[in-house]
Amino acid sequence: MIKNPVLAGFHPDPSMIFVDGTFYIANSTFEYFPGIAISASTDLANWESIAAPLNATNMLNMMGNPKSGGIWAPCLTYCDGFFYLVFTDVKSWASGPFKDTPNYIVKSPTIEGPWSEPVFINCSGFDPSLFHDDDGRKYLVNMEWDYRKQGNEQFTGILLTELDPITLKPITDPIKIFAGSERGLVEGPHLYKIDKYYYLITAEGGTSYEHAMTVARSENIDGPFELHPNTHLVSTKDAPDAGIKKTGHGSLCKGSDGRWWAAFLCGRPLDESLRCPLGRETAIAEVIWKEGWPYLKDGGIVAREQFQGYGEKHIQRVFDYDFNSKAFKQDFMSLRMPADYKILEDGRLRVYGNESLSSLHNQNMLVRRQTDFCFEAETCLELPFNHFQKMAGLLYRYNEDNQYYLRVAFNEEKQQKCLGILCFDNGNFSMPMGEDEIPIGNGKLYLRLTVKGKYGEFSYAKEDKKWEAIPYQFDASILSDEYADPMGFTGAFVGMSCQDMMDKSGYADYYYFSYKVID
Repeated sequence: MIKNPVLAGFHPDPSMIFVDGTFYIANSTFEYFPGIAISASTDLANWESIAAPLNATNMLNMMGNPKSGGIWAPCLTYCDGFFYLVFTDVKSWASGPFKDTPNYIVKSPTIEGPWSEPVFINCSGFDPSLFHDDDGRKYLVNMEWDYRKQGNEQFTGILLTELDPITLKPITDPIKIFAGSERGLVEGPHLYKIDKYYYLITAEGGTSYEHAMTVARSENIDGPFELHPNTHLVSTKDAPDAGIKKTGHGSLCKGSDGRWWAAFLCGRPLDESLRCPLGRETAIAEVIWKEGWPYLKDGGIVAREQFQGYGEKHIQRVFDYDFNSKAFKQDFMSLRMPADYKILEDGRLRVYGNESLSSLHNQNMLVRRQTDFCFEAETCLELPFNHFQKMAGLLYRYNEDNQYYLRVAFNEEKQQKCLGILCFDNGNFSMPMGEDEIPIGNGKLYLRLTVKGKYGEFSYAKEDKKWEAIPYQFDASILSDEYADPMGFTGAFVGMSCQDMMDKSGYADYYYFSYKVID
């Protein structure tokens, strides 16, 4: 049995396909760079990160994008020897009545690329999806956003637009084919044609605890669409005891043995606070067909924590990163823009100082997803600069408003480098160590973050490697969608960062980074 989620930590909005013996999933990456995470598996149990197609600024420039903006809900498809990706680069979404949501298409002959330059399609709403009909025609579906309405009514339905199969540009005006069910907030559409029916899979109910994956069908691509007998394929809205919650926003695909699968997002609350610092993750369930409708094989609409796939999960508990390795490049991301760094001949990672922890433009960090409720992250660095505006350290973040930073910087009063903690709690800034920052002098400094469920703490060591705990326990659960104001869509990340708010000449050298699952 394979345990859900199959992709742990921040892996929302899965779009899954099956091509030549391999399952592929594309996930949203929001403001993290490079854009779109693609994972591959042959057994549904073991997944490898294999591609991030939007990996250069000519493909994706998110400078200035708001927190939880950026890449929303990519759709991955395959047709006639090409992989296609459709995605939204959200430029504004939470400030006022508008949403700026340009939608694009890229394609590639291989999943690893090279991918074509993005082709702009429209910006009438988000969550675009590409459908290849069996007559060679291509269609785009996306949700429509109406700024004139209020609340849930701003999600006015699913639009269908025919595209030129060569240029991928629209050749018809959009028509509305589906208004959603009573659950409301219809988004995340995917179209499929199976036998004589067109099936429309959508997300509804918002992306939290009332979320759902809704199914409708029609004999005509432009409708009318009738709802599934259960309305929803998956949802945990009325299942408070479900092991995985928030289930919804998913896709369907068929394996080589004829079995059908649904991939969908889910969340695992840490405790009764219902906060999910691991973000929205990816789960899978087997689907069977009855009288022309898909149903969960296990019955009902509450997906199980386990399913029978094609293999057994291999568990990795320790990740010791070599900065030259493929694993480091696959697991670590930057924020909005490519990270500014280089790898020195001796293997050190030199991270250059850039803008502050509050910037929406050009911060500089290399961070990886938190994938476990209990973990340790550790690194070693040197900061060869003596100014309070030049700093580096171990960063544990959700967004600009919610983060913890164990950083080293020069302290003029103590006339040496000192170690302190910077905290952001829904935008409220504090330095809990105050005047008790720890003098550390020059040389290497070892930093560690230990998180056990809701609680986290930092520790440090000098070159003698004698670890000292910093007597400040903090709340790790605030690094979650549920705590953010407005609600966010990502998850907690941990990693390395450097700031230089004086003249941008500074840098820090990191010697290693490790992430370890603990009990």
